[in-house]
Order: sequence, then C-alpha cells, then structure tokens
Amino acid sequence: MFFVKDYGLAVFFCVITMLCWGSWGNTQKLAGRNWRYELFYWDYVLGVLLLSILAGLTLGSFGAEGRSFLPDLRQADWRYIGSAFAGGVVFNAANLLLSAAISIAGMSVAFPVGIGLALILGVVVNHLGDPHGDPVLLFSGVALIAIAILMNAFAYKLKESGGRKVPMKGIVLAVVCGVLMAFFYRFVAASMDMNFTAPAAGKLTPYSAFFIFALGIFLSTFVFNTIAMKRPVSGKPLPLSAYFRGGVPIHFVGLLGGCIWGIGNVLNLVAAGKAGPAISYGLGQGATLVAALWGILIWKEFKGAPRISHALNIGMFVVFLAGLALLIKAGA
Repeated sequence: MFFVKDYGLAVFFCVITMLCWGSWGNTQKLAGRNWRYELFYWDYVLGVLLLSILAGLTLGSFGAEGRSFLPDLRQADWRYIGSAFAGGVVFNAANLLLSAAISIAGMSVAFPVGIGLALILGVVVNHLGDPHGDPVLLFSGVALIAIAILMNAFAYKLKESGGRKVPMKGIVLAVVCGVLMAFFYRFVAASMDMNFTAPAAGKLTPYSAFFIFALGIFLSTFVFNTIAMKRPVSGKPLPLSAYFRGGVPIHFVGLLGGCIWGIGNVLNLVAAGKAGPAISYGLGQGATLVAALWGILIWKEFKGAPRISHALNIGMFVVFLAGLALLIKAGA
C-alpha cells in the first residue's frame, strides 16, 4: 500500500486535507437553494463511501510494503472494526448536529462553539491517546487557530443585522456537536497501527480503517438523516421520495462533495502515521478557516459588512497562518 515516510509530505497531505474539508461545502451551494441539505446529504455520504472503496483498491493495494486493502480487511479483529465503525457513527451524528445548530443559532455561534470545542478537545484527546510532537508548540498552535475561529465568528456577528437573541437550544446542539466531533478521529486512530510498514495483526491500516469508517457514516445516515427529514429543525418535513425528484446533475454534485471530503480524510489518515493523530487532526480542523475564506473571497458573504468585520477577517488569516506554523513545527 502507499504511505508516507517523510514528515514534509505528511504535512503537505494535511494541508490538502484542510483544503478538501474546507471546500466540500461549496458543492452544497452549487446544488441550489431548492435542494435541501437533508437531500444533499444522502449523495454526500455515498460519495464518501465510494471514495473509500476506490482509495482502498488503488492506493491501498499497490506497492510492496505494508498490508494491502483486502487482505487487511480479512485479518482485522472485530474490536478494531467496531472502533472505526463507531468513529463513522459519531462523526455522522456530529455533522448533522452542526447543521441543526447552524439553522437555529447561525454560523457566528455554531462554528466557534462547535468546531472550536472540537478542535481544542480533539487535539487533547488525540495527543493523550498517541503523544507525538512538542506539546507546548502543539497547544500554542491550537490556541491560535481557536482565536482565529473566534475572530471570524465575531466578524459574522457584526455583519448580521438585528442582533437577535440566540436560542439556548442552538448553543446546546453546538456543544454536543463539538464533543462528538472531538472524539470521532480517536475512534478511527485507535483502530489503526501507526506502523504502516509492518502493522500488527488484527489492526487496520489507513485504507481499511477509512472504508469501515465510511461504512459507519453511510449506514447510520439511514437512521440520523431519516429523523432529520421527518423532524427538521427548520423548514417542512420531507418525505423520502423527495430524494428521487432531483436530477442527475444535483445528485452528481452531492457525490462530488463526498468525494472531495473523502480525499481529504484518506490523506489525513495516511499522514497520521508520520505526523501523529493530534497534529493531523489539528491541521485538518483548520478547514473551518478555509471555508471562511471561500465565503469571503468567492461567495462575497461579507459584501456591505462594516469595516471592522473586514479587519477581523484579515487578522483571522494572519493568526490562522501563525497557528498552522506552530502545529507544523510541533511535529518536526
């Protein structure tokens, strides 16, 4: 199977992860305003699953070193399969809760509370599970990225007019989302042996772990997303038949979104062998700021916003880059 032996390449893969995780959401915008997120999500999770299979049969099956994808699945211990699968279920619940929190509380509350908590708690959990790198530099970098997220959130808040009161329900959902999002990666990392050259018997490699993880996402969607369609936090309930009313281009866009996220995930898991789970996860979660840059530069979400919002966004970008530099240095 393919894996990285150089720290610089591992960091590059984490940067690609950040770009993928921060960019897949654009496909939802391309799907159009008339195609609800719950409908888009079915294609998104299918795209993640298909990408995991493709990655396993290609990158996970080529090369003389390591254990190939299919033999790895055949020898896997059920407890490690269960761990990777649980990671998919936890991630899926967190993802849908984030969507609900955004609908109720808005991005300026849901993102700093949910993703900020996920970033800080997730790095702590993954570092405790597999200590790797300089902890002072690691947590200093995480702190700077968290500050950058807060700066962007405050810029969004200033842009909004009316200053509406944020419902407590939205804050609670964002907190639960953050806690769940912090733990999903640890479940997946715990299922893998980080020695990809000669992995221990029973444990998974990045490609098989990603496939089981994606399977957990896909199967749990039939529970979570069905509930979300029947009892949406905003809008009218949707029948399952609504999914089949979409045209091929709309379904393709959702699949593309899942594939983009999946590319980022598989590269992140491959990079974790060299960079360590905490650094890989921390760099990957910088995707929040990448998504913010898409909103600022491409979708013009801050057009007409007060000058202080633009100043905060510039500051966010500078602080974000400083945080990334510290994370990279921590692993070196």
